[in-house]
Amino acid sequence: MTFLNHQLYIDQINTYIDPMVPRETAIITHGHADHARFGHQKVIATPETIAIMKARYGDNCAQEFRPLPLRQTMRMGEIDITLYPAGHVLGSAQVLLNDGQTRIVVTGDYKRGKDSTCADYEIVPCDILVTEATFGLPVFQHPDPRVEIQKLLQSVNNNPDRAHLIGAYALGKGQRVIKLLRESGYDKTIYLHGAQRKLCDLYQAHGIDLGVLENVGNRKKSDFAGEIIVAPPSAIKDRWSRRFPDPVIAMASGWMQVKQRARQKGVELPLIISDHCDWNELLQTIQDTGAKTIWVTHGREDALVHYCQTHLGLEAEPLSIQGLGEGEDE
Repeated sequence: MTFLNHQLYIDQINTYIDPMVPRETAIITHGHADHARFGHQKVIATPETIAIMKARYGDNCAQEFRPLPLRQTMRMGEIDITLYPAGHVLGSAQVLLNDGQTRIVVTGDYKRGKDSTCADYEIVPCDILVTEATFGLPVFQHPDPRVEIQKLLQSVNNNPDRAHLIGAYALGKGQRVIKLLRESGYDKTIYLHGAQRKLCDLYQAHGIDLGVLENVGNRKKSDFAGEIIVAPPSAIKDRWSRRFPDPVIAMASGWMQVKQRARQKGVELPLIISDHCDWNELLQTIQDTGAKTIWVTHGREDALVHYCQTHLGLEAEPLSIQGLGEGEDE
């Protein structure tokens, strides 16, 4: 038995990690809707995640906020709580729980690839690793996102009379795509669906330079020839998309590696850009942490659990926590 149960609840201090329903005290790993919910009495999170929650749900989305900056420790009862970078989105954090005998790390969602819009993932040694497995199958091997961005820029160059409409989730993916474009030398105005604006402004307020951004507004269709527009995935299939000249429909997601999914969504230009670990990165993380016990919260749990048991000789089990992984951060 450990002080953390399979619902990510710590009985000693009456605290949950990323609970699906309102709780008295919740540690929140990041601001995506399948992890950060409205209505908790007390929220413990990084200052950036708290800012994101307030921007999305309102200043009163929790009764009390206790900001915990990365690498600082808060003691609750007999347990030390420290947050470390998860590399997923701005403010995302792993949770280290330490009672002096057992070190448990709950990763939340995380990635190990470079991303200039958030702090890089850090390895945190532990006894028990509680990991996600969104892309927990050997088939998932994420390419370099810079190569995917070059595909986009090449398409823009080859289609000067068409707009390029990129489906990207409003928190994290949209800002990452924009930043990758800037780092690849694209300095033109990038146009935004209105739903992208608030969080892009929040990122810029936290020092993430995204260059010149403008809302789509009521411009003429011809004004968008040769331009790049970033919108939520739902908008690229909506009437809203008809305002653009013969748009090239693109989607930025790790799931774009699955060609059938791209076809089902009507995506002409799939961009395999993920904010999660691929299979090899999951395995590398498990080995790097030195954990002897692995719990898998959500995703392709069975494959990762089986591999840990049969190939790595580790204790492993799926938690299959309902609600996690049903969000917006592919």
